Amino acid sequence: MTPEYAAEMTTWRYPAPCQRYDFVGADPDYFTDPANGFHALVDDAGTLLGFRSFGPDGQVPGGGYDPSALDTGGGLRPDLTGLGGGLGRQAIAAGLAYGRERFHPAAFRVTVATFNTRARHVVESLGFERTATFNATTDGTEYDILVMRL
Repeated sequence: MTPEYAAEMTTWRYPAPCQRYDFVGADPDYFTDPANGFHALVDDAGTLLGFRSFGPDGQVPGGGYDPSALDTGGGLRPDLTGLGGGLGRQAIAAGLAYGRERFHPAAFRVTVATFNTRARHVVESLGFERTATFNATTDGTEYDILVMRL
């Protein structure tokens, strides 16, 4: 993740109810720190489309996580969400392919807000299965944990 892409991400605002995914006010250095596992998704022209993360950033406080799977999270630029062209699926699939090659996990795990039916549908179409549901300790939002065994 470059400093320029990280700075751009801190301007992203999502419409309700997805505003909880906003990065407005976030420290761009968080996204560029390799320990946090963020990777930019860009098109052939170098335009930032979204990101994938690998590791603890994909976990939500209150969930039951163990080391049996690699947590992955991500997002698209707000103006690219909900267009129905399959970009979300392509972005997640590309991230998973990258994660398989780089980290060689036994499984991937994603945590998706229960209200985010689009995201849940996409990850289920890629082979993730729900293993748990919990309420976040931060704000009580209900989340599903889904796992894809490799």
